[in-house]
Amino acid sequence: MSHTQTTGQDVVDVLMADHREVEAIFVELESRQGTPEHRRQLADVVIAELVRHSVAEEAYVYPAARKALPDGDRIADHELTEHADAERTMKELESLDPSEPRFDELLSQLTATIRHHVKDEENDLFPRLRAAVAAEELVELAGKVEKAKKAAPTRPHPAAPDHPPANKLLAPGTGLVDRMRDALSGRPTSMEELRAKQS
Repeated sequence: MSHTQTTGQDVVDVLMADHREVEAIFVELESRQGTPEHRRQLADVVIAELVRHSVAEEAYVYPAARKALPDGDRIADHELTEHADAERTMKELESLDPSEPRFDELLSQLTATIRHHVKDEENDLFPRLRAAVAAEELVELAGKVEKAKKAAPTRPHPAAPDHPPANKLLAPGTGLVDRMRDALSGRPTSMEELRAKQS
């Protein structure tokens, strides 16, 4: 793919767009505006976004970092540990009512974890990937990440505690099962779906 093609977003563009979307939802949740039902739905959307994003990073971005960067293994392992922490928090948050004090507590915990993770990636991992990996490959990775997000789970599936996060390979059908559960329960998994429900 030639550099003159302007259609190709690279993988960093795609992941940073995800980061901005998640941050916007966090800001809305932190304002504590809206009905408890709306806040529960916003939490569902942010969880689904984060799970899809994490699965795509774990499948394609961290392996690319391991291959391209001299300390890629260290970076990837650190990011995977943060994903596992966030996933455990999301699992607990998933079943809580927004009126419970624990809801805001866990939400603050998740927001802090993800903001730290985003800062790490955007200040360190992403610029280093762009410097070390050919532009064509980064555009190709963007396509793979977008595809992975479409098939990915929408609900957290934390790894068993005795397995390091790197061993967490989800069964291929997990995303499908999650999406069926979402459809049956009317759970929104994107801001588009949430807006459609409200209109």
